[in-house]
Amino acid sequence: MFEKIIHFLTNFFQSININSYYSTAFAEGIAFIILLGIGILLLYLARFIIKKTVYRAILKSESKYDDQVINNKVLMRLCLMIPAILVMKYHADILPNFPNVQHFLLNCCVVYIIVVITMVLFSAVNTANDIYNMHQTAKIKPMNGVVQTIKIILIVFCVLLIISFMMGKKVSSVIIGLGTLSAVLLLLFQNVILGFVGSIQLTVNDMLRIGDWITMDKADGNVIEINLTTVKVQNFDNTITTIPTASMVTNQFVNWRGMSESDGRRIMRSIIIDTRSVKFCTPEMMERFKQIERIQKYLDDKEENIAEYNQANKVDTTNIINGRQQTNLGVFRAYILSYIKSNPNVNQNMTRMVRQLQPTEFGIPLQIYAFSKEKEWTKYEEVQSDIFDHIIAAAPYFDIKIFQRS
Repeated sequence: MFEKIIHFLTNFFQSININSYYSTAFAEGIAFIILLGIGILLLYLARFIIKKTVYRAILKSESKYDDQVINNKVLMRLCLMIPAILVMKYHADILPNFPNVQHFLLNCCVVYIIVVITMVLFSAVNTANDIYNMHQTAKIKPMNGVVQTIKIILIVFCVLLIISFMMGKKVSSVIIGLGTLSAVLLLLFQNVILGFVGSIQLTVNDMLRIGDWITMDKADGNVIEINLTTVKVQNFDNTITTIPTASMVTNQFVNWRGMSESDGRRIMRSIIIDTRSVKFCTPEMMERFKQIERIQKYLDDKEENIAEYNQANKVDTTNIINGRQQTNLGVFRAYILSYIKSNPNVNQNMTRMVRQLQPTEFGIPLQIYAFSKEKEWTKYEEVQSDIFDHIIAAAPYFDIKIFQRS
C-alpha cells in the first residue's frame, strides 16, 4: 500500500518539475505522516473501545479495587505504544531510500516505547498503592516511601536501558561505566537515601502513621502524608509543616496515638492554694462542712477514726494542735476527689487522684490527675474547664483561697 502511495506522490512531484531526490523525499515524508496519522487514529480508536467496553464493565462491578485501574490510566497509557509499534513495523517500507532516517526513527521508537512502558509501570505501582491504601493497614504501615523508591528504581532502570540502547552496549557495561560517578550520585541522592532509610524505620518500628497527632518543634497536628523524603503535618491552625523523614528518626517527637487509642485523655492540672488560708477545722467549720452532701460520709468516718486514735493515745484535745485533726485543705481535697469520682465525663476505671505538689513561693500546688472520657480536643477542654470552674468556685466554701498575684 505504502509503495503505491510513494510511487504516486513521486511521479506527481516530478510532474511539477521537482527533481527526483526531493520528489522521493517529499513522497516518503508524506507517507510517514500518513502512517503516523493512522497510528494516532488507532490510538484514539483503541481508547474509545476500551472506554466503551472495559471501563463500563469496571464501573458496573461492585468492587472498588478495579476502579483504580481507571483512575491511574493504566490501559490508556498502554495504548500510547500503538503509533510507535506501527512506525517500527513499516519504517522500512515508507523510507526505503533513507536508511539513516530509518535508523533514527527506529531508535526514537525504541526509546519512546521504553518511556511508555515505564509510565505504564508507574501507573501499575500507583494502582497497587491506591488499592493498598483502601485497607486500614495502610494507616498503620503506609507504603508511600516504598512506592517512591520503586519509582526511582524504575526511572534509573529506564535511563540505563536508553543509554545502553543508544550506545549499543549491555546494561551491565553501562552500570560499570557509571561506577565512577557513584560518589556524585550518592551526593545527589543523599537526602533520598536518608529519607528511604528513615521511612523504613518509621514503618517497621510503627513509629508513625497517617492520622497520628504529633508534636515536634514547630509542628503540632495530624500527619497527612508520609513520603520518601518528607512527612507532612497539618497543624491545628490548618498550616502545613513539612518535616524531613530522616529527622523524624534522629530527633525527638511526641506521638499522641497512645492517648487516642486509650480509654481516656489525661487531665493533669494544678491550682495554687494560698498557704495563709490553710488551717485546722473548728467544730463550727465541721458542722458547716457536714452540710455538703458529697462529703458527709467521709467526714463522719474520718471524725470517728481520728477520735479513736486520739482516745487510744490519750491525746489532750483541749489544744487543737495536739493529736490528729482535720484541716480545711484536707477536707477540700476529699471534696474534689469525690466530685471527680461522681463526674460522668471522667473515666472511673482509670487513675483518679488529688495530690499536693512541692510548695513554691506562690503557695501549695494542688494537682488534679484524672482521665476524661472525651478525647476530641474541644470536648476534652470543655470537660477539663468545667471541672476547674467548679473547683475554683467551691474553694471559698472551705475557707480556701486560690493564689492570685495582686
